[in-house]
Amino acid sequence: MARFIMRRVALLVVAVAAMSGIVFVMLRILPGDVASAMAGVHASPGRVGALRRQFGLDQPLATQYVDWMTGLMCGDFGLSVTTGRSVSALVGARASVTLPLIAIGLAVALAIGLPLGCAAALSRSPRRRGVYQAIAIVGGSVPALWAGALFMILLGRGVGLIDLFPSQGFGGEGWAAPRQALASLMLPALTVGVIVSAGVMRYTRSALDDLAPSGYIDMAMACGMTRREAMLSTGLRLSAPRLVSVLGLTLAQMITGVMVVENLFALPGLGTGLVVDVGNRDLVAVQGELFMLTVVFLVIGFLVDIMHRVLDPRLGDDREERR
Repeated sequence: MARFIMRRVALLVVAVAAMSGIVFVMLRILPGDVASAMAGVHASPGRVGALRRQFGLDQPLATQYVDWMTGLMCGDFGLSVTTGRSVSALVGARASVTLPLIAIGLAVALAIGLPLGCAAALSRSPRRRGVYQAIAIVGGSVPALWAGALFMILLGRGVGLIDLFPSQGFGGEGWAAPRQALASLMLPALTVGVIVSAGVMRYTRSALDDLAPSGYIDMAMACGMTRREAMLSTGLRLSAPRLVSVLGLTLAQMITGVMVVENLFALPGLGTGLVVDVGNRDLVAVQGELFMLTVVFLVIGFLVDIMHRVLDPRLGDDREERR
């Protein structure tokens, strides 16, 4: 197991290094000059030259990349062109909104999707299975913008039928006032969670349906379990690696999918910040934010791979380890 984890860590490091190069090159092969783009259309040549010297754009690309990677390893993402603040501080502040939003949204999705998926798989009535299938299709087809507006109308403070949760902003104090911060994330998390729960429901039902005619369920029932107990204990346990893969992909999709939700609820998260920085031509901040999102995606894949091995030790390079 230790050798397996070390190999995966080495692959993660190589992947992060490769993706850092891709992000760096992508922002420098854009049409036009990077300094001119950051300075704006009507900037003077002196302003463009000052920006080029300030951010080291007058250096060879190899030197720029080494300097950028050196800064990344020290936690320095550079300075924002528009605000003058550290990009690391900006990314950290925005991530403190986006990551809890994703975590709460995923918890809502699991709380809704797993029970409904299990109920759909256990149901023997064609009519009930049709109802569950309709719920999954409708839930997965609802646009995030429409769902967010609906929750805002129903539960938004000051505008909703039930004056329950804030509908705009994150609060001036942020996580210094945790109760207010959590309340600000509830409507966006419900929006994300309800939409994602439809996919969790479909995958759970499909995984359990595939195992229902297998010998594993029959063996569990032969040991004294009812069909329901066998499906919920043995079936879910055997389906865990498959569901972990689905949840990993879902989590990665949620990171980019919350962009619409953050803009709708005026949350200062990574999605909103990335849109603003692209509009302001703050390519230094965009470069740091894209790199951080890439690292998050790779770490999610790494954790899913480790979870697979923990849940089923037969997975992995067993043949290689025996050698």
